[in-house]
Amino acid sequence: VQLVESGGGLVQAGASLRLSCVTSGVAFSRYSMGWFRQAPGKEREFVAAITWSGSNTYYTENEKGRFTISRDNAKNTVYLQMNSLKPEDTAVYYCAASINSNFVAPVAKRPELYDHWGQGTQVTVSS
Repeated sequence: VQLVESGGGLVQAGASLRLSCVTSGVAFSRYSMGWFRQAPGKEREFVAAITWSGSNTYYTENEKGRFTISRDNAKNTVYLQMNSLKPEDTAVYYCAASINSNFVAPVAKRPELYDHWGQGTQVTVSS
């Protein structure tokens, strides 16, 4: 199983980035997907998630309206569009896959309930 993130980089505050996560080795369309991030010295935190069908999405209140998660099951890829980036968004961003059949918001926000993880992509936002 491989999850490979890309699209991170160094940008100025107010800019946009689009992260991608390509998966292989799993039946992608059966998995709900999430994005998490981890800043230096902090715990990994939930950012956004999307159910296997794409019919439901979940966000934290801070990211709602700025970030958009989407998926393309034909390409085995999940995306995170990030707009109006802030310095506090600086972190390593990870995608993760969950086979959980009851993928509701409280489940989506718990990293321990995901089955597979990528290696992460660095996002740095300068002020």
